[in-house]
Amino acid sequence: MASDTYMSGPVCLIENTKEQFVVNPEALKILSAITQPVVVVAIVGLYRTGKSYLMNKLAGKKKGFSLGSTVQSHTKGIWMWCVPHPTKPDQVLVLLDTEGLGDVEKGDPQNDSWIFALAILLSSTFVYNSMGTIDQQAMDQLNYVTELTNRIRTKSSPDNDEVENSADFVSFFPDFVWTLRDFTLNLEVDGQCVTADEYLENSLKLKQGTSKKHANYNLPRLCIRKFFPKKKCFIFDRPAHRKKLAQLETLHDDELDSEFVQQVAEFCSYIFSFSKIKTLVGGIQVNGPRLENLVLTYVMTISSGDLPCMENAVLALAQIENSAAIQKAIAHYDQQMGQKVKLPTQTLKELLDLHRAYEREAIEVFIKHSFKDVDQQFQKELAAQLEKKRDDFHNKNMKASSDRCSAILRDIFTPLEEEVKQGIYSKPGGYRLLLQKMQELKKKYHEEPNKGLQAEETLQTYLQSKEDTINAILQTDQNLTEKEKEIEVERVKAESAQASAKMLEEMQKKNEQMMEQKERSYQEHVKQLTEKMERDRAQMLEEQQRTLALKLQEQAVLLKEGFQNESRQLTNEIENLKRRMQRPPRRGICVIS
Repeated sequence: MASDTYMSGPVCLIENTKEQFVVNPEALKILSAITQPVVVVAIVGLYRTGKSYLMNKLAGKKKGFSLGSTVQSHTKGIWMWCVPHPTKPDQVLVLLDTEGLGDVEKGDPQNDSWIFALAILLSSTFVYNSMGTIDQQAMDQLNYVTELTNRIRTKSSPDNDEVENSADFVSFFPDFVWTLRDFTLNLEVDGQCVTADEYLENSLKLKQGTSKKHANYNLPRLCIRKFFPKKKCFIFDRPAHRKKLAQLETLHDDELDSEFVQQVAEFCSYIFSFSKIKTLVGGIQVNGPRLENLVLTYVMTISSGDLPCMENAVLALAQIENSAAIQKAIAHYDQQMGQKVKLPTQTLKELLDLHRAYEREAIEVFIKHSFKDVDQQFQKELAAQLEKKRDDFHNKNMKASSDRCSAILRDIFTPLEEEVKQGIYSKPGGYRLLLQKMQELKKKYHEEPNKGLQAEETLQTYLQSKEDTINAILQTDQNLTEKEKEIEVERVKAESAQASAKMLEEMQKKNEQMMEQKERSYQEHVKQLTEKMERDRAQMLEEQQRTLALKLQEQAVLLKEGFQNESRQLTNEIENLKRRMQRPPRRGICVIS
């Protein structure tokens, strides 16, 4: 994060105006400047529950996100604060503070559901903040989690043989942290002391029963267990006397409850140590520009009345990034070729060797910066551009050679041309003198260095242009008999035909070298693409194995708790996931040409 992008305070990222979401260009500009991976922490909860205070502490500041001191919700929309990560200098911490849920001043309750969904979609750590204990009221207030499958799609269209299930959500959902404010009870379950995490785990246990009441009780708990594989809980004592809470952001630590201060420190330490980089399906790490594009895609989709789709968002992001990857690859090729190629090259092989080396590097640059290149659309575009670059260099090389050779011929043969014009060779015996002089000049031409590929062709073209003049001198040379003249004409014709055949052979050789290089380019693309596909598949399998392990663990817990129906539902998801994992990698999909 460059020093000029440090934020002294938060800015609104997504404005919530008249129940419409609007992205703030100023915030997007800040994100576009962040090249490092981002750790995105979003906090959601009922209004006036102290969310903003925790986010300010994560930013290392007392003030920043508005705390407010009345019963009205202060934060509107989603506010963003990007700060250097306090323990990981190669990462940036992006804090998202959301408007309070359940604000009676809002007209449309659907608004809260979208705020909740956006926080899920954008974050790598999702903090749910509530007051008091985890009771049924707290769970009821967290009803938004039960609506997530109606608010978010992971795929544009599920496979024919499966429906979208929680395994798809687990692959990209953030870690879940529940912060309980003004917690006054002892941490005990059945008379036994427990940790905050154990308290959360116990609170998420399901109840046996088939009534609607039991279903309503179990649904949010089941959703949290299925959607969020990694869960953490923190409890906080009341920070100070109620009358002092209005000035909370101005109070020093020694004016706050010591337990509360310690609890906040532990919360911050956990977030700094364990919150992960925001990562998309396939292990794609998100930086500032990628987060910027995700924000735009999701808000635009919601505003249009559609459901945000993770797969579509990633593909839209891939379109942008893959285009940029082509530009980076071509820029690298241009820079390296511009520095290393000195035209004209003495041989075509010399030029093609350089092209091959920097083409390979350019493909590596593209592979590094691209992802989700469906049907290799962008890699094919790169291949076409590199082929054109190669042909352009070849044409420039030929022209540079022709220009240099023409200049050398002018320097060497101009004096002879002047002598011919003056009639020096238009005399008896002049033809032999002219041939002798031309042999000397041709020898001098051949001795000139760095003429390039067109040396012989340019010489022959020049000599052909002088054939009429030379023939005229031959025909008027009185020292030669008619028979000798005829013999000389045939010799010149044979010599010219031999030179033409040699040029044709050289041209065919060049064409063969160019075709061979085209095949080598194809093989290089295939090689690097195949390696990338193998890495991507390994990454996908790793993600699926991790998801499978979590599903099996959850299934074991459900069986232990006696929930056979829920376990059977999970079995279907597990079997679908196993089938996906067992599918052989697609063959014959490398369509670079």
